[in-house]
Amino acid sequence: MRIVVKVGTSTLAHSTGRMNIRHVEELVKVLSDIKNAGHEVILVSSGAIGMGVGKLNLPGRPADMPGKQAAAAVGQCELMYTYDRLFTQYDHTVAQILLTGEDVEHPDRRANFQNTLRRLLELRALPIVNENDTVATAEIAVGDNDTLGAIVACAAEADLLVLLSDIEGLYTADPHKDPDARLIPIVEAVTPEIEALAGGTGSGLGTGGMATKLRAAKTATAHGVEMVIADGSDPTVLYDILFHKSAGTRFLAQP
Repeated sequence: MRIVVKVGTSTLAHSTGRMNIRHVEELVKVLSDIKNAGHEVILVSSGAIGMGVGKLNLPGRPADMPGKQAAAAVGQCELMYTYDRLFTQYDHTVAQILLTGEDVEHPDRRANFQNTLRRLLELRALPIVNENDTVATAEIAVGDNDTLGAIVACAAEADLLVLLSDIEGLYTADPHKDPDARLIPIVEAVTPEIEALAGGTGSGLGTGGMATKLRAAKTATAHGVEMVIADGSDPTVLYDILFHKSAGTRFLAQP
């Protein structure tokens, strides 16, 4: 299988912005094991701005664009250094790909991205994709890495997209407010009724929320890619997802 795994800032970092070492090390271990089993893995990783916030000892995520871009410039170095060091321990080579909205919307640049992605997989490297937050502006930004994950999954013609987040999946109501909220294990199609279940934005360091995940699901499933939303606090959930055991919410690919 060709699998795209998107991991959010809330999974990678503590609320301080500093890296959650235990989570990141476990994630790398599981992804390496999945790759050892013969699967092709692409990682879409958030975290550059959040980690830059921690590295620069800022009180919170900057509100202004230059501040966000400065934090991203610092945090992306930390992020890739950590991934390279950890994956190397399991004899896997990583490659960094940074994208903006223009890179995926312009036909020639999108083709170049797809060709690079395919060649990296042929070379058995593990591509790590993030938005190029250091140069992206509102006009050329993808906007969030749930959407980026879906774009990468479609471009890579992946079999499966997994969004690891700070919530177990899609619920019938907000589980933080409604004790009767139930997890929805299977979604056959993203209907207006399903979209109405989306709440607001996610964690303070990230940019996502259930609405962006449902938009990602619409994009991915329309291109024949199954998608799963699952709790990223325990990366071993990826094993259950690969073996179609009950885990998170699975969005079925459309025919």
